[in-house]
Amino acid sequence: MAAGSGEAPERLYELVVFGASGFTGQFVVEEVARAASGGELRGPLRWAVAGRNRNKLQEVLERAAERLGKAALGPEVGVLLCDVGDPASLAAMAKQTRVVLNCVGPYRFFGEPVVKACVENGASCIDISGEPQFLEGMYLKYNEKAAEKKVYVIGSCGFDSIPADMGVLYTRDNLKGTLTAVESFLSVKTGPEGACIHDGTWKSAVYGLADQDNLKALRKKIGYSPVPVVGAKLKRRGLVFYSQEFKQYSIPFMGSDVSVVKRSQRYLHSQLQETPVQYGAYVTVGGLGSVMKLMFAGILFLLLVKFSFGRKLLTKYPEFFSAGRFTKKGPTQKQMDGTSFTMTFFGEGYSEGQDPQNGKPNVKICTQVKGPEPGYVATPIAMVQAAVALLEDSAHLPKEGGVYSPGAAFSKTKLIDRLSRRGIEFSVISQPEV
Repeated sequence: MAAGSGEAPERLYELVVFGASGFTGQFVVEEVARAASGGELRGPLRWAVAGRNRNKLQEVLERAAERLGKAALGPEVGVLLCDVGDPASLAAMAKQTRVVLNCVGPYRFFGEPVVKACVENGASCIDISGEPQFLEGMYLKYNEKAAEKKVYVIGSCGFDSIPADMGVLYTRDNLKGTLTAVESFLSVKTGPEGACIHDGTWKSAVYGLADQDNLKALRKKIGYSPVPVVGAKLKRRGLVFYSQEFKQYSIPFMGSDVSVVKRSQRYLHSQLQETPVQYGAYVTVGGLGSVMKLMFAGILFLLLVKFSFGRKLLTKYPEFFSAGRFTKKGPTQKQMDGTSFTMTFFGEGYSEGQDPQNGKPNVKICTQVKGPEPGYVATPIAMVQAAVALLEDSAHLPKEGGVYSPGAAFSKTKLIDRLSRRGIEFSVISQPEV
């Protein structure tokens, strides 16, 4: 890692998966094991799993070995016992590794102690939070400390929001000219078994939407500099609209993508003088019937989420209130195998030699990010490849440590190539001429 010439003594592990026996953690462990045995790294990967229960951690390692068709994962994989409620155990974990992959959510309740332990003990930290309030709160509290310690805290490194954040940069880098605005449309395709999401994600959404007001206050406190609008202003679309490109209805995407992309664009503009890109994120939902169902569920959700008894109901009966989309058991292997996503980006900008400050955009581009099931296949791939980029491409990270969004941290690394090799594929669909 890019620590000065007084390099600290080598740490025991390069990477530790914390919360390894949780629902998402088990898939992250499997993905780390795959990366470790894939021969794409410069040397052998020393890594460990961490959590509260040694037996459960062993079981997760055995399951990962079985899934990779091995008798066992070698003795080089460590097992660390630590608990998010025990700061000393978190500090001990952080001291032994270069990077912690934190899989313990909802992050608004359990995320900060891990970030604190990592920053204080000189480890970088990657999480898969889609909770803007947590992500931006960590920026406010730990950005300067992380810079002092030369470590990187990089949030939202799962399906939220690596495809969106890196997709915007990929679109920008492939447009001949200056990209000024992009809209993305997410489509999730499911097989005959349908799809569902584990209720951990549901809980994060419940608490996140209940807390919108505090997010505004937090942003005021941070005092972000406004990002200038370059080129024609991107219009915001309505709550529900018919999308001609997809011949179906679309709604704004509720996740963290827009806020994460905005943080990356602000950083790239203010630190590297790159032209900022405006961004809107949408998701296709299908025909009118689907729209009615969604609106009914959405209104019910928004009514209940404002009250503590409502939140109790929502978190106790996720399956009922989400019409079966969120379950306490999470998806089956068959459901995951049958699910995939496509994120399509429509960009516009100004051809080389055209001044973006004048006139209408005169070039367009369409790109795509395609990948497997978002929550438990694409998310671990994104998280683990972010960690690999952090370890292997360290010369191309920002010069300063700090709390970063993925696009800010990884814009100069080989992350997009790494993702493409693992099945999250970036491609240019069309590039109409001027």
